[in-house]
Amino acid sequence: MRVALIAPHHFPIREPFAGGIESHVWHLARALIRQGHAVTLCAAAGSDLAMEHPALTVTAMPRSAAASRVFPPPGAIKESAHHAFVELMSELADPASGVDVVHNHSLNPVPVLVARRLPVPVLTTLHTPPFPALEAAVGAVARSGQAFAAVSRQAAAAWEHVGIRRMALVRNGIDTSRWPAGPGGEDLVWSGRLLEEKGPHLAVDAALRAGRRIVLAGPIVDDHFFRRRIAPTLGSRASYAGHLGQRELATLVGRAAAALVTPLWDEPYGQVVVEAMACGTPVVAFAGGGIPELVDEHSGRLVEPGDVAALAAAVPEAVALPRAGVRRVARQRHGLARMVTGYVALYRALIAEATPPPRPPKLHSSSESASGDLLECNFGAGLGCGAG
Repeated sequence: MRVALIAPHHFPIREPFAGGIESHVWHLARALIRQGHAVTLCAAAGSDLAMEHPALTVTAMPRSAAASRVFPPPGAIKESAHHAFVELMSELADPASGVDVVHNHSLNPVPVLVARRLPVPVLTTLHTPPFPALEAAVGAVARSGQAFAAVSRQAAAAWEHVGIRRMALVRNGIDTSRWPAGPGGEDLVWSGRLLEEKGPHLAVDAALRAGRRIVLAGPIVDDHFFRRRIAPTLGSRASYAGHLGQRELATLVGRAAAALVTPLWDEPYGQVVVEAMACGTPVVAFAGGGIPELVDEHSGRLVEPGDVAALAAAVPEAVALPRAGVRRVARQRHGLARMVTGYVALYRALIAEATPPPRPPKLHSSSESASGDLLECNFGAGLGCGAG
């Protein structure tokens, strides 16, 4: 197949990753190529999959001169992104583009609204809860038969009110070979984007209450928050390792006694959870969003969101878990191969539906149900998409 992957426009798809969506698209593109598919990655300038392959094309999405300034004028970035996505979708609408299916991961409304004009099927993965611009766009096409995928049951439920008729569930996955088993250690670890909604300040507080040192890693997204809430806590009991590449981050996580995961919003998936588990590092997390779908009694402990005291109290139990069992959960349930198999099956179903046989049987597509129920792709068990 020839797959066009549309990435978010804000940051390049390259290491060190700006966030979970960038990491997700990077790994998906590489995995599809390894399986023999051709991939056109449509992403911000500077994207780099760290591989050269004749089946890979990277198309840079332009940014206007105004949006490229150090201090862009109001609305310049939004307007630049709008025009970039309009231009991209116009190119993909040309039959000469040569793609069989488009997989949209952007958070921009344009690909959703223009999808019906393309001569090939478009699948949009919803990586976030609804926000106004994207919610309005999805709502406008929800009953049109356009295909969507959610990364967790919680994420699907968050979009349920929009009335999406065709929603599949394909949980994210990671390449567990890139997150090798680590020896553990005495310190705790926290990783992710450093901003208030991710709760790194609560992780520091919990670590101090638990009597353990903690190391933070990730990009500083909100400099004011970092200076006000994180910098003053750094010292002998807490340190900041920086924005690390994947290999360095895996080493850090693998040497930790446990990973603290502290989102103050409904995290739709929680990639840092699975990354830690793949290293054998138990997770102590707030039980919000999609995180309870990832952590079980063999891989960590969950506490009420925002309860720092409970987070600290759960650390000893989590640290006592066998690290081999923690890694086993990640490998068996959250591997990259399962996710890619799910998406490839959806691609094939959508392509087959777009080019039906001369006399098709009267059956609904395997990627939708007549009642509009959520369909979970459980390909690892050989079940295909079934009503969830």
